[in-house]
Amino acid sequence: MEFSREFPVDRTLIATGAMIHDIGRATTHSIAHGQAGAETCRNFGFPEKICRLVECHIGAGLTADECAMLNLVPRNCVPVTLEEKIVAHADNMVRGTREISLEARLLGSPHLSRKIKIRMYRLAREVELFR
Repeated sequence: MEFSREFPVDRTLIATGAMIHDIGRATTHSIAHGQAGAETCRNFGFPEKICRLVECHIGAGLTADECAMLNLVPRNCVPVTLEEKIVAHADNMVRGTREISLEARLLGSPHLSRKIKIRMYRLAREVELFR
């Protein structure tokens, strides 16, 4: 919520996304939990904008091609709206129950491609302007 204090964003949407973005972990703890969670939300009749928050919160999102390479539904899961970007970035900045730096997140993710790390860095630069 710190990122939405003084800007024209849907604070209720961000709060909802913050609370349920990991709902897919009830099904899987893999990278597929974003899409699994979005599907769960769709099945329960959540509005699509909430489903997208859940689906796009993985890192800085995944392109349709990246999803296909990971055996996920080849859907563009890159955050587009400011609300989607805020939830994704805030999730990147937390490990367990404590806030971490972007550097710690990137260094702690050696399995991520350079392309994805650059996308995470750019997302951080954009969203941190709102803090």
